[in-house]
Amino acid sequence: MSLLDVSGVEVRFGGVHALKAVNLHVDEGIITGLIGPNGAGKTTLFNVVCGMQDTQGGQVIFDGKEINGLKPHRRARLGIARTFQRLEVFGSLTARENLLVAAEIHRRWARDDSNPRAIAQEIIDLVGLGAVAEQQVDSMPTGLARLVELGRALAVRPRLVLLDEPSSGLDESESADFAELLLRLVDRGLAVLLVEHDMELVMQVCTRIFVLDFGQILAVGNPTEIQSNEAVRAAYLGTGSEAADVIDETNDVA
Repeated sequence: MSLLDVSGVEVRFGGVHALKAVNLHVDEGIITGLIGPNGAGKTTLFNVVCGMQDTQGGQVIFDGKEINGLKPHRRARLGIARTFQRLEVFGSLTARENLLVAAEIHRRWARDDSNPRAIAQEIIDLVGLGAVAEQQVDSMPTGLARLVELGRALAVRPRLVLLDEPSSGLDESESADFAELLLRLVDRGLAVLLVEHDMELVMQVCTRIFVLDFGQILAVGNPTEIQSNEAVRAAYLGTGSEAADVIDETNDVA
């Protein structure tokens, strides 16, 4: 059984059918991609998994247990963490302080003997924030601030991390470094569900990709299968030369 299983999820906003019988699963130790055009329902699905959005049908199962109805903080304690499309950090705090807040919260709810300062330092080293650890986050460029947001999510010791467009604001070199970081995280056994518009990054790091279009799963497969899927090309990657350019660039990286 997968760590996360979403089965037949339905979400409606009045007359808008945002998610239609969506099925998705995420395994530990790999990066699972969730792609699709703007408005396809990706962030809505994230909100469902995290408990921030009610459903009108379907199940969300985490580690073999149904979590429908659980509040977001209860799901976080089970091991689900996330970042947001719109950057969410404590801007008036330093990078280290952002991580310390999360690590301290985790210690309190887990009631363990973990050392928040040691955890914060471990994550600073892991994600590459050493040079800016004492810098106030609202003075950082977006790319660094997103690393702080990721680090804060990791500080609660999750088993599953949902990343909503984490490469937004990163340049080409930063994106390459971020891809390496994600691969290091899953090598540790973490499960990652990645929403991302950078197709080169998605095709480089994801083992399995789900394509969401108009609230429905359009296709599921590995990067090669997704790139060659004509329905995906038409709905998301584009057709003709546009899709070919994406595929060629990704193949060059691979």
